[in-house]
Amino acid sequence: MIPKTSLLFGLSMLAFATPAVARECAQSPEKVLELCVSVEGGEALYEVKRGNVTVIAPSRLGLRFAGEADPRFAEIGNVKRASVDTLWEQPWGEQRLIRDNHNELSVTLAGDTALNKAVGVTFRLFDDGFGFRYDYAAIPAGQAVAVTADDAQFRTVGAYQAWWYQGLGQERDEYLYTQTDARRITLAETPLTLKGDNGLYLSFHEAALVDFPSMLLEGNGAGTYNAWLMPWPDGTLAKKTGPFTTPWRTVLVGETPGALADSRITLNLNEPSKLPDIGKWFKPGKYVGIWWEMHLEKSTWGSGPTHGANTANVKRYIDFAAKYGFDGVLVEGWNKGWDGDWIANGDKFSFTEAYPDFDLPEITRYGKTKGVKLIGHHETGGGIENYARQLDDALKLYADNGVSLIKTGYVRHSGAIADADGGMQWFAGQYAVRHHLDVVKRAAKYHIAINTHEPVKDTGLRRTWPNWVSREGARGQEFNAWGNPTNPPEHMTILPFTRMLAGPMDYTPGIFDIARQGKELTRRVQSTLATQLAEYVVIYSPIQMAADLPENYEARVDAFQFIRDVPADWEQSKTLQSAIGDYVVVARQPRGQGDWYLGGITDEAARKLTQRLDFLAPGKRYEAQIYSDGPGADYRTNPGALTISKRVVTSADSLDLDMAPGGGVAIRFKLLDARR
Repeated sequence: MIPKTSLLFGLSMLAFATPAVARECAQSPEKVLELCVSVEGGEALYEVKRGNVTVIAPSRLGLRFAGEADPRFAEIGNVKRASVDTLWEQPWGEQRLIRDNHNELSVTLAGDTALNKAVGVTFRLFDDGFGFRYDYAAIPAGQAVAVTADDAQFRTVGAYQAWWYQGLGQERDEYLYTQTDARRITLAETPLTLKGDNGLYLSFHEAALVDFPSMLLEGNGAGTYNAWLMPWPDGTLAKKTGPFTTPWRTVLVGETPGALADSRITLNLNEPSKLPDIGKWFKPGKYVGIWWEMHLEKSTWGSGPTHGANTANVKRYIDFAAKYGFDGVLVEGWNKGWDGDWIANGDKFSFTEAYPDFDLPEITRYGKTKGVKLIGHHETGGGIENYARQLDDALKLYADNGVSLIKTGYVRHSGAIADADGGMQWFAGQYAVRHHLDVVKRAAKYHIAINTHEPVKDTGLRRTWPNWVSREGARGQEFNAWGNPTNPPEHMTILPFTRMLAGPMDYTPGIFDIARQGKELTRRVQSTLATQLAEYVVIYSPIQMAADLPENYEARVDAFQFIRDVPADWEQSKTLQSAIGDYVVVARQPRGQGDWYLGGITDEAARKLTQRLDFLAPGKRYEAQIYSDGPGADYRTNPGALTISKRVVTSADSLDLDMAPGGGVAIRFKLLDARR
């Protein structure tokens, strides 16, 4: 809990309805942003400026519903204002204390249709961005409505570059980003990040996605982006019952990529935690597991002589985890349903029946003697109905055996997920959004945390349901085992300013056997060893996997030390230097410690950056334990070259970060005793 004296909490609100007007404006706390809402020509519009720069030109607002004409709005009424400035604490996270400092403007739009006759719109303005959502409080309780269009619009002005991929791909969000003129955007997933010739960086996303379809953005070829919601099979976008509110539409605004990465708006627009006791049953940590070996085809998910999830193999991983201080062991392929074409087995998976060579009680008993927990796994093959029917029994089985973290999976082509009526659903339509949150809520009753793969994108719900600890939701490490091509070096310098703006990612870093016996470059990891270490700092997750095989770590115990040392829970985080697609440098301070960690990654170009250490505590000395690219390091020809060095530094010093092509640097700043 935060002491009541932590920060001034201010709240001011007009308790009476103001006369109807055609335009109302509000500013962010330090007057960085100004937003105005208006009604013109029957349209409800909003616009945003940052100083003299137009961030969003007048853009439409509102929803449309089945059974009535497109609404026309006549006036603005019931204007209310509020201001908030307070601190709240994450039970785990990239930053322990988060400041929520915003000004709020809420209005009611008067429309000429039954469902749009009184539409509440709330705007919250932060100095680094804003969000807005609709409140359809006037729809009678219990009345069913069907949303047929979301008129939310974002009209940019001037030239922008964008990092994006085509929405609605069959592999969900597992695509490489491309950089183009933003006017070339057709249909893009969010977070959608733009860089303007006006010096601004923008990122469009949403917050608190609950019981509503995921929003994509459709470009018009001229800098306007319209909300596009994943529909139900019958074409309806959202099926709601009155009254209801929508998710927040969000826009981050900054002068650097780091300003976007260090924003906490998405979290601030979510409700406070519903799990005040989560600290008693979930702790951030690191894990190993039976996973990468199957991607390398050294073992199989399916049963048989090469089955990876057998009791003896799991115990081998438990021994390794205990020896090197890891908290858990992930085991995939333990349950019936993996034989044959498992991706087609969504209706066949059992989540309580193990293969004969996997002894769940014995494994968890053995793990307990070693201080290592089993991390559960539920691959659904996109069979949501089959999984939902078994969910409580599956959760109880794990809870009875001391499993408190489950990785779920939904490997199925988007648009081919069968609902109860046989309809084909998108991976992040309202149907899937409801399901994923239901899993998290039901898991919480069993004191189980969830790490979702092939997920609905993160929208900050980890604040409300902090047992939703991580997600995949991007092109992850497994593509470096069998992708063609694998992830290029620039991928890791784009993710922090695109996918990672949504929330934690279970990227599964730490591959040491990079060369893979001379594998072709585009069929293996495209990085240096130093980059693999740096990923533990650059890519945030409260659960971090050491993804490679145990024998590969024991062959490089010198480099492995950094993975052993680096924590997964942080007091604060800072993006120090960045250029999207080129390089990124991030520093994080472990929760409750005086140390700091730094990770830097470059793209395919060698790069030398000078980094000031003014984020360190003044007057303190630190031992900088530096893991850097060694002489001749190059992701193409010599990825394993690594130099480990030490030096004493203070906050007044600077370090040169020399990164090879596809390279990086990882540093632990160990706080020294002041008496030494």
